[in-house]
Amino acid sequence: MKNFLKIFFWIAIIAFYQCKEERKTTKKDDIVTPKKNIKEKEIKKVVKSWDSLNSKNVEAFLTEYGKQNQETKVIIKTKFGNIKLRLYKDVPVHRANFIFLTKIKYFNTTVIYRVAKNFVIQGGNSDNMYTQKQRRKYGNYLMKPEFRKHRKHKYGALAAARQWEKNPNKLSSPFEFYMVHKRNGAHHLDNEHTVFGEVVSGFDTMDKISRVKVGVDEWPINDIQMTIEVLD
Repeated sequence: MKNFLKIFFWIAIIAFYQCKEERKTTKKDDIVTPKKNIKEKEIKKVVKSWDSLNSKNVEAFLTEYGKQNQETKVIIKTKFGNIKLRLYKDVPVHRANFIFLTKIKYFNTTVIYRVAKNFVIQGGNSDNMYTQKQRRKYGNYLMKPEFRKHRKHKYGALAAARQWEKNPNKLSSPFEFYMVHKRNGAHHLDNEHTVFGEVVSGFDTMDKISRVKVGVDEWPINDIQMTIEVLD
């Protein structure tokens, strides 16, 4: 009986330490394994050529961005009212660019800086330091034209501004756009500037903006601030 008790005592001691060791191991696995998995996921993250827009990857970035962001309707909000725009899918780079800049809120520090009576209303620039910082950040990139025979400078057309001098390839500015306010259109600009959308409502707002006082450079005496939002 005495020997039996002694054997039972040692079996209990061994079982106790085995159980304690198992609890330690389980606790360690529960904490460390998730951390290890998280680190592995972070390491496996793939950086693609279009992850960061710059002057060297414009087409690759915007093509991929356009596939992932297919919205075509946006709204310009001003103190004079709203202007709704529809962007064309057959000019994919220009459409994607406008959606990209809208989503990063670039336009929200810009103004309508040119009101050419019975011609165009132009926006997308300002003297705001944030605006200039954003333009420098993305390298003042340019876009190749996307001319389409059926995309004309009709009344309400939305098109990309560009430099005329030293720009034989008619590369578009990504930041500045204009809307045709001339009732008969501005067809002398066809195949000179890329038309990438049109006004679908808010023509009365355009009329109000066209009546503001401007300086000799056609910049409104009082800045016309705007915000642009994606609708869908």
